[in-house]
Parts: sequence; structure tokens; C-alpha cells
Amino acid sequence: MKLVYTDANPEGIDSPFQVAITGLGVVSSIGIGKDAYWDGLLKNEHLEPRLVTDFDPAQFMNIKEARRADRFNQLGVAAAQLAMDDAGELEVDPARAGVWMGTGVGGLTSLENQVLICHERGPDRVTPFLVPMMMANSNAATISMRFGFTNTCQTTSTACAAGTHAIENAARQISSGRATVMLAGGAEVATTMTAQAGFENMTASSSSGISRPFDVERDGFLMAEGAAVVVLEELSHALARGAHIYAIVAGAGSNADAHHITAPAPHGVGAAACMELALADAGISAAQVAHINAHGTSTPLNDRSEGEAIAKVFGSKSVPVTSMKGALGHGLGAAGALEAVGVCLTFEHNLIPPTANTKNVDPELDIDVVIGEPRPLGEGAIISNSFGFGGHNGTLVFTRYQP
Repeated sequence: MKLVYTDANPEGIDSPFQVAITGLGVVSSIGIGKDAYWDGLLKNEHLEPRLVTDFDPAQFMNIKEARRADRFNQLGVAAAQLAMDDAGELEVDPARAGVWMGTGVGGLTSLENQVLICHERGPDRVTPFLVPMMMANSNAATISMRFGFTNTCQTTSTACAAGTHAIENAARQISSGRATVMLAGGAEVATTMTAQAGFENMTASSSSGISRPFDVERDGFLMAEGAAVVVLEELSHALARGAHIYAIVAGAGSNADAHHITAPAPHGVGAAACMELALADAGISAAQVAHINAHGTSTPLNDRSEGEAIAKVFGSKSVPVTSMKGALGHGLGAAGALEAVGVCLTFEHNLIPPTANTKNVDPELDIDVVIGEPRPLGEGAIISNSFGFGGHNGTLVFTRYQP
């Protein structure tokens, strides 16, 4: 990953610090933990609601903590604990370890519940814990306190790109030499009645109740809840302790469409530029990419613009493309983190998951969408896209660790 210090070094320098992913934690509607999650990604069809129905916060927090934490925070803490467990024996100076999480709306469930209580039972019945429960930064703060990490603790809220941007920002914290270990990811529970109504009334949600990215019959996304966290570690530190390395965060790109609050820029010009920025940051060419994990929300406009952007950068049907949102639904601010875990597992198993529920790829899209069955992963990098309302674009580049 290249980091340019524009003030100290106008010509720019290549950072000597490489960023490894050494732990994965995930709580999703298709599985809790990396093994169940991977099994869910390999299924060709997912039609059930995208809720985490078998989650018990008591497995990860005591009763008092759980009562004072919004559900998005509960899921995020669980994902962080799973990631730390997966990373194995990890000793680090707390001042060299930090947290960077992403979310789109934070504690919306708690806010909506307490608004009803205020109107129905009076303001004196509103919980004194409402403010910390609804704060978007509460998850990052809770995770940092749980593990005693005192390096930077931040939250990114760039809509559906938040999880991707959080991982990018955390990786740059390490590549710049400011941290040795970072927990990074995203958590989201925006499946309240009011939020659902808002998305439905703006015609972003699927009226058929099926998420089928890039399909000719796609008609919108399905809201999902979930959380995912990765352990990012400076490579030499990871090697010194014999850590398992899932992938290297080789580069990232971030830009803005500056076009519309919900619609992507025409012909995917912003998305294409973002992917090009990420490739340049990683120092690789489009020809060195073996797979694209697309944003692929299943909305007509997003899938078309992203398809155009992919074809522009990589050429006609040249790179296998998957959208994990067919299986996951759309986790909004958690989506990029959930998919980053999926990318790591794609490397781990040398298989590209299919785009669940997609049967007939839109013939107007000039891209190679993986459908039906998993496909063997070739040699090369994987890029992962996230594009959020407001024109927030983010792309991560992952590579295998090569000793």
C-alpha cells in the first residue's frame, strides 16, 4: 500500500509497512463465524429474510452490557471477539493497537424505540442510556474498551461504503507506521419499520423480496443486518508470531461522484475512477486482477453503472464478477466489511462464490457474472467495491501473501 506524505515529502514515498489480515469475525444472516458464513456464501439461492435470527448477545457480553448496547453494537462486538479469537495469540502494546469501524446509521433501533416511548409514556421514561446507545461511534468505543486498545478509535459513516472505508483507513494507520494492530470493519442494524418504509417509498427496496444482483429481473435490494471485523496487522509483526495470513491489503481507492444524493454518476465514471485509484495505489494493473467482488446491490441503476465501470476498467467480460449481496442482502455500512471477510475466504478456499439468486444476467451488462456454481479462483488480486449514497466510492485491493 502506498501512502503519500504530501507535507513532509512532496515527491511521495512508498511506505515500508505491509498490512496483513490475520483474523476474521462475522455475524450475518447466512451464518455466524467464518465457517458457517462461507457455507452460506456457496449456496446458489437465499430467499429467507436477511436477519440474524440465531444471535445471542449473552455469548459475547454480560447482561448489563447487552441492555445498554444497541443491537448494531452487540453484533459489532461479537464480530470483533470472533476476529480476535481467530487471530490466535496476539500480544501488542495497547498504545499500538486501535479500532476503526463503519456504520451507516448507528443505533437506529434504540432511537426509534425511545422516540415511541417518549411520545407514548412521556420524556421522563426515556432511558438515560439513549445517547450512548444511538451514537454511531458507540461500537468502535465499546470494542476499544473491551480489548483495552488505546491507539486511534474512529468511526466512518459513508453510507454503504463505510465498512470498506473503515478498513482502508485502518490499513493506512498501519502502513504509515502509526499502529501495529487495528480492528476494522462495520456493523449495521437498520431494519426498523421506519427505515424499511423509507427505502420502500424511495423505490430502492425489492418489491419481489429477492436480491438478484445483475439479473435482468432485478428490482431493488433487501435490507440486511450484520457485522464483520478483520484483524489488520503489520506484516513483520504477524510473521514474527507465526500468524495465519489470509490476505494482504495491497491498496485502496476512495473518491466522490459529486453527482446526486442517491443515484450513481452516469456510466459509472466515479466507480471506474475509484477502481483505477485503487489499482494505482496497489501498484498493479487491471490484467493482474483475478476476481471482482462487486458492490452489486440488485438495483437497476447501481448494477448498470457498476457494470459499465467494470467493463471500462477491465474490458469486456474479462474478469469473474460476484456480488455477495445475493446471499447477504444489503448490510449498508457493514456491507464492505462483510464482503472483505468473504474475499479472504475466497483466497482461503480458492473458490469464487456464485451470485446467489441470479439466473439470467442482464444482456446489457458486459461483465462475466459468476452464477450457478462456485468457480475456481485464478492467480492474481481481488478487488472489492463499495459505493454509498451521497456518491461515496471505495475500493480495496487484496492479494495473497507471497513469502
